[in-house]
Amino acid sequence: MSIDDTTTLDASVLAALSDSVGGDAAFVADLVDTYLSDGVVQLAAIDEAVRSSEAEALVRPAHTLKSSSRTVGANRLGELSRQIEMLGRSGSTTGAGDLAAEARTEWTGIEAALRAWLSDGAVT
Repeated sequence: MSIDDTTTLDASVLAALSDSVGGDAAFVADLVDTYLSDGVVQLAAIDEAVRSSEAEALVRPAHTLKSSSRTVGANRLGELSRQIEMLGRSGSTTGAGDLAAEARTEWTGIEAALRAWLSDGAVT
C-alpha cells in the first residue's frame, strides 16, 4: 500500500477525540503528552530491531506506534508503522530501515505539530 501526501496531523481526529471525552481538555492534553513520550520509545525499539535484524522485535513497537498515531491524527505515521509491523509479522526486516527513517522524519513533523496544537490552546 502506498502512502499518500496527507497532512502531518489531522486535527479533526483530535477534535473528535476531544468530543468523545466530553471536551475534557486535560485528558486530551495528557493523552497527547503520553503519545509524545511513548512515541520516542517505540521509534527507538523499531530502530534497535532494524539494527539487529530481528523481524519479530519490529511487531510490538510498530503496532503500538500505529495505533497511538492514528488515535491522535498522525495518519501517515500510523501507515508507516503499519507497514513496519507487517514486515515484522512476515519475518522480514528488508525495507524496514527505509520505513523507519521515513517514520523518524514524519515523527519530527508530528511532534512539532502536536506541541503547537497544545500551545495554541486547541484542547480548551
